[in-house]
Amino acid sequence: MIAIYDYGAGNLRSVANTLEAIRASYEIVRDAAGLARASKIILPGVGHYGQIMRALDLAGARGVLVEAIRRGTPYLGICLGLQALFAGSEEAPEVVGLQVLEGRVERFPAGSRVPQMGWNRVRRLRPCRLLAGLPEGTYFYFAHSYYVPVCSATAASATYGVEYTAVLEAGNIFGVQFHPEKSGEAGLRVMKNFVEL
Repeated sequence: MIAIYDYGAGNLRSVANTLEAIRASYEIVRDAAGLARASKIILPGVGHYGQIMRALDLAGARGVLVEAIRRGTPYLGICLGLQALFAGSEEAPEVVGLQVLEGRVERFPAGSRVPQMGWNRVRRLRPCRLLAGLPEGTYFYFAHSYYVPVCSATAASATYGVEYTAVLEAGNIFGVQFHPEKSGEAGLRVMKNFVEL
């Protein structure tokens, strides 16, 4: 069962619609038990870093989510769902992230127009299962003010003043900073690639 985790905010319906468009069955889950029984997990995210982490803690879902990822359950984090994988974020310096991956989320440099809203080109840095079947330089839709610097888990990058992680892959851990559910046919392909892993 593919679980879309509902933490009370975000683009849940759009992600569900995308899965329906590619005929993938899913369940919307709101608690730790739902995460524990999932064969794949999608964490869509819009909003504030502190909000998503507090919501996971209030639901008692943080530990179960981390355990599921560590035991090999495929995980796809979208936007804030990607950022949640790291130790923390400049958006909420006092809040501890999932700490599945090392590093911190940073704010775009002073002088950048934030949020970055709109289409941006993605560049592969190494083979990338989420981007299979898509041409180099495909455009996706982004909406964010914070970013993950390029790191060992980065599979593809984008540039907006600085080069940053657009797609990450590390074993069973996947993340996209863009919104596949708002990225047309290219976004559908990314979701299909995850579903078919």
